[in-house]
Amino acid sequence: MAKPDYYETLGVQRSASDDELKKAYRRLAMKYHPDRNPDDESAQERFKQAKEAYEVLKDPQKRAAYDRYGHAGVNHGPGPGGPGGFHGDVGDIFGDIFGDIFGGGGRRRAQRQRGSDLRYAMELDLEEAVSGVTREIRVPTLGKCKTCNGSGARDGQKQTCGTCGGVGQVRMQQGIFSVQQTCPACQGTGQQVSNPCTDCNGQGRKHETRTLSVKVPPGVDNGDRIRLAGEGEAGANAAPAGDLYVEVRVRPHKIFERDGDDLYCEVPVPFTLATLGGELEIPTLDGQVKLKIPSETQSGRMFRLKSKGVKSVRSHRTGDLMCRVVLETPVNLTREQKDLLREFEKTFENTDDRHNPRAQSWLRGVKDFFERMTS
Repeated sequence: MAKPDYYETLGVQRSASDDELKKAYRRLAMKYHPDRNPDDESAQERFKQAKEAYEVLKDPQKRAAYDRYGHAGVNHGPGPGGPGGFHGDVGDIFGDIFGDIFGGGGRRRAQRQRGSDLRYAMELDLEEAVSGVTREIRVPTLGKCKTCNGSGARDGQKQTCGTCGGVGQVRMQQGIFSVQQTCPACQGTGQQVSNPCTDCNGQGRKHETRTLSVKVPPGVDNGDRIRLAGEGEAGANAAPAGDLYVEVRVRPHKIFERDGDDLYCEVPVPFTLATLGGELEIPTLDGQVKLKIPSETQSGRMFRLKSKGVKSVRSHRTGDLMCRVVLETPVNLTREQKDLLREFEKTFENTDDRHNPRAQSWLRGVKDFFERMTS
């Protein structure tokens, strides 16, 4: 009797992907498994056919040979249970199907996991962030035990785990399924310590505070991170250490506010200087510079000082310094000064709007607003 086509057996197209093959086989295996159909010989035969088809099609070389030559391209001898029966282990059959769910079906020892990454918040003044600085930091962490070199054994020797036989996994029966999980005795390493290190209690790691020198490059900004490879927590069982990420936090500045590579500051200007014009000394990160204030300057006007900002740590472009004029009203006036201001105010009587254009424009806007509200 001719064997059925493997693709038809699984119910998939000849162009089916590996995931489609796996899903089709899982569906048939769940339906026709002998443990679910103990007295149904046809179901057992369907299960055996599905298993044979999947074993061939999941292998790229066997699949290519089958596509080209058919059944003649793949020679099959009797299965583990002989030609008419099923005697395989349920866990062996479902290992490749459910391995991703239950943690792996093969007899592979768990890989060593690297240590955890750490984060450290470093506070800097604006000047330090702009110009760069080298800082020493103290980081509490789990470091490799120097006595046992991270092995956890006093003599550096480990033995094969007696629970899993060095495999790193143990098998558990869950209903009709036999699944594997990480060995609880050796945590998947396949090895145990019979003579644990007294300094680290066999853990291979100890709590310590490490002092590190961190070089902060010029131009870093709030939230930037500096990665120190291998300076995180030591890995268990002598595995590689994680990384340390130093996160920059820039303290608020009394004068400047940073936005990207530009700096902003408010410049208080006396109303006489804003009216008549003149010069002001402006602080920058490079020292004092003179800012020319034109006559009749209004409050809120912005002046740009090119290349007086921050040099970017990424593009090396230097930003600008933006100076916003804030008109300052004089306080603590003497009687004489107030009288002079009143005399000055009288000079504006019976004049047109050219002296206060913004005030007159605002008043007209208010008038129009109320007219619309009452109409």
